[in-house]
Amino acid sequence: MLQKALVLALVVASIASFVSCYGTSSHFVYAAIPAANQLAAFRGDPYSGVLTQLSGSPYSVGDGVRALALHPSGKFLYASNPGQNEDDISLFTIQSDGTLSEVPPRTAAGTSPTLLAMDPAGAYLYVGNALSNDISVFSIASGTGVLSPITESPFHINLPPTNMQISPSGNYLYISAPSSPTGVIAIFSLSSGVPTFAGTVATADNNPTGLAIDPSGSYLYTTNTSANSISIFSIGSNGALTAVAGSPLAGASLAQPDAVLVDPAGQYLYVANLGSPSDIGSFSITAGTGFPAAITDSPFGSEAEPSTLAIDPSGKYLYVGNQTSGGVQAFGSSGGSLNSIATYPLGNGITSIVVVQ
Repeated sequence: MLQKALVLALVVASIASFVSCYGTSSHFVYAAIPAANQLAAFRGDPYSGVLTQLSGSPYSVGDGVRALALHPSGKFLYASNPGQNEDDISLFTIQSDGTLSEVPPRTAAGTSPTLLAMDPAGAYLYVGNALSNDISVFSIASGTGVLSPITESPFHINLPPTNMQISPSGNYLYISAPSSPTGVIAIFSLSSGVPTFAGTVATADNNPTGLAIDPSGSYLYTTNTSANSISIFSIGSNGALTAVAGSPLAGASLAQPDAVLVDPAGQYLYVANLGSPSDIGSFSITAGTGFPAAITDSPFGSEAEPSTLAIDPSGKYLYVGNQTSGGVQAFGSSGGSLNSIATYPLGNGITSIVVVQ
């Protein structure tokens, strides 16, 4: 009897250890579907990465819903609506079960708001307006998530923004934009939400697309779709960008690269390749240099035209939005290697995915 009790105690201890390491809370995954003016919501299983669509999903949202931004509190979700007669931002409260409730009225932005970025403290929301070539900046009310434009917003940038990223310190905003003969990344310092232009660097393509910054704020990555490469920059203490040795990177794991993402631990870089066959490039990030090295067996096959990437906070599950197949594909990630879990068809292309836990 004593032996059985001991075995049972060991089993319970093992389960407790597993739960402690991996957690038991579900995460929630939200995906924007512009063609249907919808927002899909899923519950993610913390042990398998399998998604289950929530009751009431997909939600009807603004016309042409394009970009999503999640508040660090996990309580608020923002969606940009660049469609006709919209050009505004929707605010949703996130319930404990992951369901969403929109808070009216929607907040007016510039012309064709296609990009969203939020500072790490959740104090300001930045909106990239593709057709008015400017950035709208809103302060975020801490208790309600309600947006209020700051003084002098919007800020003209003289370029149509294609992507935006804010440094983990919250002190710098980086905006990629097309230019000729090469594209640029514009650098802005941030103070009380106000962006101040601090210079530009050239990329290896005339139309850079994806942008990603590692969690330490040491390196910035941009995808050069036409050039089939990635540019890698070190980030200085003053926010300045310097190309690292060997940049830009090209290779078999890069074919019309679009979205790019660094995992939460800053160890791996994932790239959505639009080329044929469509796939996901996976790289380990070299400590000290930030340079990516392709993972064995990379790239990993995906549904057609992957163009959006998101990862759960544990870094165990990667979620990919696909244009042609119109769905979300879930991958398990271990040591940078990917295994496909399942694909969840939504009928239309996905342009943004966020994950909350």
